[in-house]
Amino acid sequence: MAKRGTIEIDRELCKGCLLCIRACPTKVMEADTQPNASGSYPAKPVNMEKCIACGNCYEVCPDVCIRVFELEGA
Repeated sequence: MAKRGTIEIDRELCKGCLLCIRACPTKVMEADTQPNASGSYPAKPVNMEKCIACGNCYEVCPDVCIRVFELEGA
């Protein structure tokens, strides 16, 4: 059975480079349509049920604003 996961993105730390979106093999995130306080359009999770907790998004994030959690028993 494939791993299941979830992610958290600190939208105020995110500068909107969107590297995480390109790195995600299951297309969990997309760019938000609402800017954060600095005027950037951060990434946001939209297909969380597809998350496999691979950590690719975390690895490429230059601002360390993504946390990845592996769900137990999933």
